[in-house]
Amino acid sequence: MQMVTPPFKGENKGHYTAGVISNGMLYVSGQLSIDPDTREVCPGDIREHTRLALNNVDRVLKHAGVQRDQVVMCRVYTPDVKYWGPINEVYADFFGEHKPARVIVSTTTLHFGCLVEIEAVAELTSD
Repeated sequence: MQMVTPPFKGENKGHYTAGVISNGMLYVSGQLSIDPDTREVCPGDIREHTRLALNNVDRVLKHAGVQRDQVVMCRVYTPDVKYWGPINEVYADFFGEHKPARVIVSTTTLHFGCLVEIEAVAELTSD
């Protein structure tokens, strides 16, 4: 296994790694809609929360040398199913023509009051 630890400036006290590469796959831990450098929760609406969580996923992907079109699966967590539409719109903009498998799970309150948490699995390519 190889641990993927992007140079986030904020201290994360959770007992996990942002990403783990194992057997040709990258597993990205759940990325909240929190700025990993300042540790401040997104102050905006659900679209901005989704954008920030996806950008946090993207930072882990990039640090591992992985492109968005290598993502095979995402799990999106949100405290209310009413957010499905706006999340879907931002998610579609983020991935463009690429459509990884996905589930959006309506949960209870997320950590720190975030409105979105996203985890991802990507397939590595060999050059």
